[in-house]
Amino acid sequence: MATRIRLQRHGKKGNAVFHMVVADSRAKRDGKFIEKLGTYNPNTNPATIDINFDSTLKWVQTGAEMSDTARAILSYKGVLHKNHLLNGIKKGALTAEQVETKFAAWEAEKAGKIDAKKEGLVKGSAADKAARLAAETESNAAKAKAIEAKNTPAVEETPAEEVTTDETETAEATEEAPATDEAATEGEAEA
Repeated sequence: MATRIRLQRHGKKGNAVFHMVVADSRAKRDGKFIEKLGTYNPNTNPATIDINFDSTLKWVQTGAEMSDTARAILSYKGVLHKNHLLNGIKKGALTAEQVETKFAAWEAEKAGKIDAKKEGLVKGSAADKAARLAAETESNAAKAKAIEAKNTPAVEETPAEEVTTDETETAEATEEAPATDEAATEGEAEA
């Protein structure tokens, strides 16, 4: 019986979550399986991968075939690298202690890369949020200015000719008013 490590689709439409399983190669995609090795959630950034490392390594060492996606996931988690190092022990190129130190160094380097990516995503989202907030504030200020300009009554400016005639009429009226007052006082004085 040929065994195959592959993914089974679960979850809802547009939000798939996958189970990594070992199944007979003739079984249906979501059908009967031999053992569940873990889960894979591609909806998060970075993708969430939880696998049983020892059990998966055992299946890889026994010769289970892998689908392309399962191979990429196992490579990302270090299962294939550990299998490669253990094959070096079989050939006599490495000792068990060397394998453990090399794999621990690889895991530390990989964890550093993942943490750097997470920090970059957090900083990027914070900078993006600040930029969107500044753009929204600027847009709101422009909208408020446009509404204010629309709601304020427009002050009509009078042409220069009308201003001068109004001023001359006012000046003439003030000159005539005292003259009439003087004439009225003269008329009262005569009487």
